[in-house]
Formats: sequence, structure tokens, C-alpha cells
Amino acid sequence: MVTMIASVKKSIGSGENSVNEAMSVVSRWRQRVRRGGQTLAAAAIAALLGGCALPDIGYYWQGARGQLQMLHAARPVSDWLDQPDLPPTLRSQLQLARQARDFASQALALPDNASYRRYAALNRAAAVWNVTAAPPDSLELHQWCFPVAGCVGYRGYFTLADAQAQGQALAAQGLDVHVYPVPAYSTLGYFNWLGGDPLLDTFVRWPEGELVGLLFHELSHQRVYLAGDMAFNESYATAVEQLGTAAWLRQSPTAAAAAPAWQAAQQRRAQFRALTHSTRQALETLYAEPSEALPGTKAQIMADFRARYQALRAQWLASPELAARPQAAAQSLQRLDRWVAEANNASFGALSAYDTWVVAFAALFAQQAGQADAWAAFHQAVEKLSRQPRAQRLAALCALMPGPAAALPRDCNEDGGAVSSGTR
Repeated sequence: MVTMIASVKKSIGSGENSVNEAMSVVSRWRQRVRRGGQTLAAAAIAALLGGCALPDIGYYWQGARGQLQMLHAARPVSDWLDQPDLPPTLRSQLQLARQARDFASQALALPDNASYRRYAALNRAAAVWNVTAAPPDSLELHQWCFPVAGCVGYRGYFTLADAQAQGQALAAQGLDVHVYPVPAYSTLGYFNWLGGDPLLDTFVRWPEGELVGLLFHELSHQRVYLAGDMAFNESYATAVEQLGTAAWLRQSPTAAAAAPAWQAAQQRRAQFRALTHSTRQALETLYAEPSEALPGTKAQIMADFRARYQALRAQWLASPELAARPQAAAQSLQRLDRWVAEANNASFGALSAYDTWVVAFAALFAQQAGQADAWAAFHQAVEKLSRQPRAQRLAALCALMPGPAAALPRDCNEDGGAVSSGTR
């Protein structure tokens, strides 16, 4: 799933004061950097942003080491393009990314800074691997709590072996566990003074629509970020991704080739989201009234989910867009195939944040149509919304959602107001 992009941004915490505390720490470390401790400072900031608890030295150092390796591997895109032996495909993708990066700031009112102006070849399958866990009878994610970062519903590792070891320890406690690869993550702009978040070989070869969408998604987190509300952050970023990519393709010289593929991918993604949404609702209903039949009913729900996915997958592969390239199409679905095969409570618990409020943010964007700079007005409206108390913020989002009450997120009641909810 392209949009399953876990980020260091999610680790800043759930408390209202977590960002201020984190920025205070960053400020102190920056002063030390100016006195000559740049490498150590970067390691410490990486650990703090990643939610590393100081007593957990092993986790602290793997996070700091991984971030430093990424910073050291990155070089300006212009340096890569100056290489005469650069593979033509990589050259064209880096040129595309550079153009999209400029478009993001000039046309979408996203930050104009150092991020995504450098490129790093990590030569591995993922930027990081995330671990999530949930009880066998709940979609509520297991939480990790840290002194600065607060409590978060996942833990990230720079090596697959470390992530799998953590997953095995959680599974031994009887939890549903999901370990999954993450192609990119954001540091919320805190590393722009060291070159920013780089383009990576884990995603730079994606199709045009998917690549530019990822850049718009991640940059939006540097524009507005609300500590402690993952659904707000990811839904806003996904809305920017979708609306921004559509705007990009309207002006792209290669849109004739790229737009149909992106539109087909969007349709497949919407169909998959509908499938996972209905499955999540069935699981939530089951867990709300547990009984001795729960394990068997849960197994049946998951079997039905996988059977419906197989039917959907066959439909996709028979479509003209994918039927023309069957081998490449099947390969492109491998990651999604694996997610479905391994899906459990942890998987579904982590998935919902990316689409909960996307329709609401799209409606908010539409309301800015008469503004001189609709994109700037949209980001300002989102920022204003992020400053509201939780109850008012949820009520405003619910009011922006169309459709019958039964189709609204669980935070909405029939009157479009807000009700309390647990961790997403």
C-alpha cells in the first residue's frame, strides 16, 4: 500500500505539550552543534524524534545510527545528475522528483526548504520496518510510551531483524503482531538544517503519480502537524497527496501517459479501502460484544476478507490497464498480497488513520475555491482547525463529512457532532 508510510512524525507524542518539549530539546542540541558537536547532536535528535527512551540504549542507538547513515548517504540531486554514468531511468526519476519538489512549493503552498532536494541510495528494501501490535480481541494498538515522545502505537527499526525480534517478543505475549516495511518517513522538517529528508531508492522509481504524491504527502506534515492526532495528520496529508497529484497531472507534460495509470491506481485504492473498512466494521462489532464464539467468528471474518480480496485482485488484473502488462502488474501487487495474507488486528488498527477524514479535508479544500490562493487558504484553514480543542475539531470534521450517519467515522454521531473515542 503506497499510503502506508509510517513516519518519525508520529513519534513526537500524544500530549498537547510534546512538540514544545521536543523543540526545546532540539534548540539545546542546535546550540551544541554550533559549538562543534554536529554528529552527536544529530544522533540525539534522531533518537528523540523517533521516540527512543533513554533507558533503552539498544533502541536509542539503532535509531540514531540509522538516521546518521541516511544523512551521510544523501547528496544533492544536482550532484547525482552530474554523473555521466547515472542510469537513464534513475536520471529521469530524479529530474521528475526535482520538478515535483519545486511544484509543491510554488503551486501547492507547501514548505520551500531543503527536504527532498538530496538523494540517498540505501540499497535495502525499506527505509525502516515498523512493528505494531494489538490484543486478539481488539483493534486498539499496543502503546509504547517515552519521556519526550509520549505514547505511540508503533515502533520503528532500521533493520528487519531487529523489528522481527521485537515482533516475536510481542507475539509471545499473545498479541496480534504486524511487521511491515516503510519506504519513507518524515522528520517534520527538524533536519532541514542538516540537508532535510532525502529522496530514497526505496521509492524514487515509483510511477509518476505515486512518486509525486508521496512527496506532497510528506511535505504536508511539515506544513501542519497536530501532536497526538494521527488520524488528523494522515488524513490531511492523504488529501494533499490526492488533490496535489491531480493538480500536478493537469500540467505535467507526461500526463497523457501518467494520468490514466494514476487514476486507475486511485480507483483500486478506493476499492481496497472500502473492503478494509467493511472488514474493520465487522471486527469492531464482534469485539464490542465478545462471546465464546469470538475466535471462530473472527477467523470467518478474516477468511471472508481474503476471499473478497482475491476476487477484487482478479478483477484488477483483468482490467485493460493491468492486463496489458500481466507480469509487472502481479509484481506490483506483491506487497499488498502480503499485507492481506498477514492481516490481523494490528494491521487493521494501524490502517484506519490514513483515510478517516480524507473526504472532510477535500470538502474543506473545496470551500477555498474562491480564494486568490486556494492552497494557502486551505493550509491556513487546516492549521486553524488543528488549534481547536479536540471536541470542537472533531465536530468540525464531522460536519464536513457527507453521506448518512451510518457511513460516518465512529467519532461522529447522528447530529454531526463528536463523541469520545479510543486510540486509532
